[in-house]
Amino acid sequence: MSDAPLSALGLAGPDGRVYAALVANPQSTAEDLAALCDLTVQQSLRALDRLAQQGMATRAPVDRQRFLPVAPDVAIGTLIGHRESELRHARAEMHRLMDAFREASRYTDPAHSVEVLTGGEAIAQRLEHITGTSQYQIRGFDCPPYIQDPVANIPLQRRRLKEGVRFRTVYDREAVAWPGRLEKNILVGVADGEEARVRPVLPMKMVMSDDRMAIIPISVGDSVLDAAYVIHPSALLQALDTLFEAEWERAVQLQAAIGAADGVLEPEADHRKLLGLLAAGLTDESIARSLGWSARTTQRRLQSLMRELGATTRFQAGMAARERGWL
Repeated sequence: MSDAPLSALGLAGPDGRVYAALVANPQSTAEDLAALCDLTVQQSLRALDRLAQQGMATRAPVDRQRFLPVAPDVAIGTLIGHRESELRHARAEMHRLMDAFREASRYTDPAHSVEVLTGGEAIAQRLEHITGTSQYQIRGFDCPPYIQDPVANIPLQRRRLKEGVRFRTVYDREAVAWPGRLEKNILVGVADGEEARVRPVLPMKMVMSDDRMAIIPISVGDSVLDAAYVIHPSALLQALDTLFEAEWERAVQLQAAIGAADGVLEPEADHRKLLGLLAAGLTDESIARSLGWSARTTQRRLQSLMRELGATTRFQAGMAARERGWL
């Protein structure tokens, strides 16, 4: 076996060959491994010492002159984990330096104001980067379709919320109605501290970090391509900032529609939740799908809400709810 496959993980000299020989020949001595790997005994012993230090080999419990390999999925997996961590930190530093580069270049080269990302992995990495490096707030427009699991960023969002970063998201009504999305993702984020509102229709999907960067997936019709625009400080970014704040002001607060305790909705909270989704523009069918209700249950609870508000139409219900401070 050559040194190349494992040398990429930081194994020095012939260590990779010695480890591979030990895996195939457990209970070997340094002399045995030297012969198998065409090394001197001293070279074999030094390699075994390094492998032991990295947790890849141990001495046999009875005959201390013999060695045992640590299982490859543990030994090599640990090395891979360390290298992946180093690469993540290097990638984060690359993004930080690129931000500084663009900031310094944008006055002399407007082309640096817009960047195109291609590939789901590159987009996911950049989203992770801006979530992890935002200083005070992250804003977003959320609407389907999705090219990656919307739940994937919950742990990082939760950590940043605890660090004081403000999250504000405007959800399209189709995002709220997306099967399982409300309970498994949106309400979880709100419980952690995310500020969420709903609009019947959004102009685009977008994530904005502070006032320094925005990511907009590239769409064609109802399809989202595996590519995205990254907007850096410029007049365009300022326009997106203004657009978000305008949509935010027009949106309905989702928090007013949440009244769950231990997963069970009390009657008043049940009505508030239903009213919030109605005010967001969702149809009866979308509400039923979003909340996991049947069509009959949705109609029954809607009629109960109307009676409580003394309304005969949805418009009247909305006006009465606003007067009560529910919206």
